[in-house]
Amino acid sequence: MKNYLQLACLCALLLLMNLSSVVYGQQQQTITGTVTDKTTGNPLPGVTVSVKGSLAGTITDGSGNFRYNTSKSFPLTLIFSSVGYTNNSVVVNSAGNITVQLTSTEILGEEIVVAASRVSQSILESPVSIEKLNATAIRESPTPSFYDALPSLKGVESSVQSLTFRTITTRGFNTNGNTRFNQLMDGMDNQAPGLNFSVGNIVGISELDVASVELLPGASSALYGAGGMNGTLLMTSKSPFEYQGLSLKLQGGINHVGKKQQNYIGFIPDVTARYAKAFGKFAFKLNFGYMQADDWQAIDSTNFSRLNLTTKPGFSHAQDPNYDGVNIYGDEITNTFGATGGLLNGQAVSRTGYKERDLVDYGTHSLKTGAAFHYKVTDNTEVILQGNWGTGTTVYTGSDRYSLRKFNLGQYKLEVRGKRFFVRGYTTQERSGEAYNATALGTILNEAYNPSVTRDANGNINGGWFAEYATVYNQARAGVLPGNPGAKTNEEAHSLARRFADRNRLAPGSAAFNQAKETITSNYIGFGAGRNGAKFNDKTNLYHYEGFYDFSDHIKVLEVQAGASLRRYSLNSDGTIFDDADGRIKIDEYGAYLQVGKKLVNDRIKLTGSIRYDKNENFDGRFTPRLSGVFTVAPRHNIRLSFQTAYRNPTNQDQYIDLPIRANTRLIGGLPELLNKYDLYNNKGYTQASVQRYAATGDPSQLQQYTFNKFRPESVSAYEIGYKGLIKNRLLIDAYYYYSAYKNFLSYVALIQPTQPLTQDPALNSARIFATYVNNPETVKAQGGAIGLDYLINSWTLSGNFSYNDLTNNESDLDNNFNTPKYRFNIGVANKNIYKNLGFNVMYRWQDAFTWSSSFVRGDVSAYGTIDAQVNYRIPKIKGTIKVGGSNVTNHYFQTSFGNPKAGGIYYVAILFDDLLR
Repeated sequence: MKNYLQLACLCALLLLMNLSSVVYGQQQQTITGTVTDKTTGNPLPGVTVSVKGSLAGTITDGSGNFRYNTSKSFPLTLIFSSVGYTNNSVVVNSAGNITVQLTSTEILGEEIVVAASRVSQSILESPVSIEKLNATAIRESPTPSFYDALPSLKGVESSVQSLTFRTITTRGFNTNGNTRFNQLMDGMDNQAPGLNFSVGNIVGISELDVASVELLPGASSALYGAGGMNGTLLMTSKSPFEYQGLSLKLQGGINHVGKKQQNYIGFIPDVTARYAKAFGKFAFKLNFGYMQADDWQAIDSTNFSRLNLTTKPGFSHAQDPNYDGVNIYGDEITNTFGATGGLLNGQAVSRTGYKERDLVDYGTHSLKTGAAFHYKVTDNTEVILQGNWGTGTTVYTGSDRYSLRKFNLGQYKLEVRGKRFFVRGYTTQERSGEAYNATALGTILNEAYNPSVTRDANGNINGGWFAEYATVYNQARAGVLPGNPGAKTNEEAHSLARRFADRNRLAPGSAAFNQAKETITSNYIGFGAGRNGAKFNDKTNLYHYEGFYDFSDHIKVLEVQAGASLRRYSLNSDGTIFDDADGRIKIDEYGAYLQVGKKLVNDRIKLTGSIRYDKNENFDGRFTPRLSGVFTVAPRHNIRLSFQTAYRNPTNQDQYIDLPIRANTRLIGGLPELLNKYDLYNNKGYTQASVQRYAATGDPSQLQQYTFNKFRPESVSAYEIGYKGLIKNRLLIDAYYYYSAYKNFLSYVALIQPTQPLTQDPALNSARIFATYVNNPETVKAQGGAIGLDYLINSWTLSGNFSYNDLTNNESDLDNNFNTPKYRFNIGVANKNIYKNLGFNVMYRWQDAFTWSSSFVRGDVSAYGTIDAQVNYRIPKIKGTIKVGGSNVTNHYFQTSFGNPKAGGIYYVAILFDDLLR
């Protein structure tokens, strides 16, 4: 299919180039000019110059100059627009040079957005809540990258798994992968199709190429399909017709100041470049970005009980023989009801694990490359051939911690778009590189030097680490341990037993350890013959085709838009992630939507209705409607009401994952074929909660078997009321309240499946543990709201927002992973020209404490506040800007999600050159 797509792209491009030779037979003429501020006389960079009634246009460079080539006949009307200035229309009668002045408006709320309705509209008139960052806001952000600035937006939550891996969501139910949140880059789904996480800040869009970022909080499936349960993020890159020349950003930063995680300061080089050029009807752009750093380190040694899903006392085996550290791996192997080979006074014992820093690659790096070729068939029709490829090394949290070494992903698109339509096809090609599971690595390292249990030909235990431990412990307690006369205390006996059982342990950093680590991370994950490793082998692909048409030019009484899409996943992990050892798994999806809008009562009321139908071959089809109304109660004062629905198919991993986590534990998908594979319909597993009760009481009647129901997509119905208004052209207010009800909410359940009758194995030592995904039978309800204030006076901007999210019920034993602080707020102050090209921006962010729960670990996250700040100085003569700043400038280490590393301060200096070699 990939070859067919590439051939189709080439044929379409050649055909359009041939057809356009007729359209562009006329001679090209050039209009040049300069745009300045009418009050100050300063040149205005970044002003959009467009031709009235068409998509044609350009943008001013760093000196306020522009150049526009056209074959259209004169006169032409050029429209000059820029945020914070009144639009200016100029009639041009001939080629040549013109001078244009724009008047500052000091008016907020003039942003144009497209995400809310898929058509251009004022942000004040949006039918649903929407947030936006334009190119200017991105450039003036106090964070090292635009992606790090997203949590400063109203209602946005994030989870930081490593320095280059941040995932975002809105309205609760935050997870490390955030599969309830869509993320699109130039219309392409930015989620890795196999590993199921969005890669926007690992191998995604280059910061110099970002034109705008629009974020829709809440349900958005009606327009964007499956996955948009809790929001959609649209990242749009710059057109090479409008943004030409060479842009270069050289940034150097430092982290690990204070040496809390490592004993030296880390250096962060970050280089980004973009070059674009237009030649009449043809334009192209090239993007490059590279950064590297010493990553944040997960060093939490908190003791965690996986049976009870709670933290417990002790930070080492000296304090708890059954110690299981959060960020220590290999110590998950334990004899739950007493060590094999001896009672040990009824004390459970775990193996000695390895710290995360000894197992994963903290040498993070990110390489982003991109190229796009644009060809204008007419002023209103454009064909785009685009490719983005990136690779990186980072650490990700799923059911375990994963070292994503040399992970890479490519996205390739062919699109034809016009003023009222687009047709596009793209493919996402994911390659796991040298990625591996840190927990599996720690476990197999332990098994490599001394297996936990060895058995004779009859299956009876005859040795191994636990047997050695028990033997030495019992001898020490009895006072008969060779070379150690006298009975020992319980603590002394445990210490002697562990020391003996660990006598051949592979010491981190030793040659033997490094050799074993290399071998295990080179072998594919699993515990069978030819595997016994920790490495993934994922080569999953996605193929997506969609089209959209706006009928507004043909239907005058209504605004009508329609679209359709077709998608295929091709899962290919060679059995290292999915149940695809026997061949690739293909999953087809299709969908279509219709939207109708109408303005009433002299345009004071705008009603919009949308409906979408989607079908995944593994699940029943589903309709997702949306109804909204915007009521203009006074000029620049709008009230909005909406009812939205959304749904999410279980992800590819939710459906087909078949991953060994530990020797007796597997994470499996929820489809019937996986449950049949492990006989969970017949030999039903006990729920984890009932096993906890059995362990505490010894009463078999406490054990409860789990019965599976039909596996379904989850859905949400969301109601929202909001207000957005502008007071005296200075104060912009945006507030909303929402209520959401989730049905068939996808939850995570752990089951203990006995392999022998309980009378023969009362301690369940031989039981197998399965973790899988099921639908919550209860309706999960959440509510919340937010308010944002932006005040503009002269060149000063004061901003602030407050968000509230709460789970209104929790009636089921199944965990819903709400993972959201109840309260959070952001306060900022900025001035882009406080004195002679000197500007600054400061943002304070705070969020409340909350409990984090995931398939990896569960625990409390403390409240924290951080300050981001930057000072910049523009040098117009060299088209340059110097920026000095810091993220978390107080270097207060904070954690967004339990089990992930704490992040400290990053301090940076950046030099930006824009519009060079134009």
